[in-house]
Amino acid sequence: MLKTRHTVHFKDSRDLSILPDRSVDLIVTSPPYPMIEMWDEVFSGLNPEIGEALRSQDGRKAYLLMHDELNTVWNGFPRILKPGAWVCINIGDATRTVGKKFQLYSNQSKIVETFFRLGFDCLPMVLWRKQTNAPNKFMGSGMLPAGAYVTLEHEYILIFRYGDKRSFATEAETKKRQQSSFFWEERNTWFSDLWDFKGTRQPLHHGDVRERSGAFPFELAHRLINMYSVLGDTVLDPFLGTGTTMLASAASCRNSIGFEIDPGLGRIVSEGIQGIREAANQVISIRLNEHVASMNDYTEKKGGTKHTNVPYGFPVVTSQETELVLPYLETIDSASTGAFEVTYDENPEIRPVRAFQPSQGEPKQEGQLALL
Repeated sequence: MLKTRHTVHFKDSRDLSILPDRSVDLIVTSPPYPMIEMWDEVFSGLNPEIGEALRSQDGRKAYLLMHDELNTVWNGFPRILKPGAWVCINIGDATRTVGKKFQLYSNQSKIVETFFRLGFDCLPMVLWRKQTNAPNKFMGSGMLPAGAYVTLEHEYILIFRYGDKRSFATEAETKKRQQSSFFWEERNTWFSDLWDFKGTRQPLHHGDVRERSGAFPFELAHRLINMYSVLGDTVLDPFLGTGTTMLASAASCRNSIGFEIDPGLGRIVSEGIQGIREAANQVISIRLNEHVASMNDYTEKKGGTKHTNVPYGFPVVTSQETELVLPYLETIDSASTGAFEVTYDENPEIRPVRAFQPSQGEPKQEGQLALL
């Protein structure tokens, strides 16, 4: 029976000693952003010198000290990652006035510098263009030169690889990789260096909790997990927050581990994972049905494809897609305190897309995955 396990540790991820050596295939995370005011209290709690620097209006010192705290987490990665493992970090730069001085605090460049020092391969990054409701597209002196400055409307997804390229040496490993492939049309969207999630099909709503936690959308984690891991891999999020990475891992038939320093988010994470079955299956149905529609359009324009996916029997553009399979979630059970097991239906089928409704007897809770 196909199973995955998902474990939450409500611990400080600056200490990852609980994890075995070379036990993680992929890290997907979004840390607190240095020099963004909503995270001042968190960083100051980790190091009182940060709070003192902010109170004395020393922005440069506060910025460097905040990254020192993040570096403690990054420094633990080489031990726990398998050879050829990937790290994907969603981070935004900060603009802030400290005292009388306004400036940019470049978080992404500081993290790239650290990972380069740690021996990671730094690969092309993705710009995530975020939706903004700001009525004005400028800040500063308005129409008068030369005191205006541009607004930040994007964040970064930094991508690193540790060690040489991952090896799929055995027949079983090769088969698992083939089953984990993505569709040709997904590849064309996912591997662009600009992502724009306006009107995306798979948003994750957390209401006020999302705003307080700075959670990234489900689509972001879901893409990265499918791009950089295979079925049955282990995904780590050292800043789990409301659990988005864990939900996306379960939906993608990957195991997951999360560290979260705030135990107050435990209820949200638990409700999310226990309520994900229908929503995750909806995500899978959308992928399969959208592929069929895409192939119908492809056939109409180009006269068909040369390849057929074996499990489902539908056409695919490349031979690399012929073994692709997307297992539906079947059951979700608590394995122990802070741990959940998910079993999957191994019978390949295409279920109809329908509006998501919470399971009977399970009222929709804040933090559950919801689809528009």
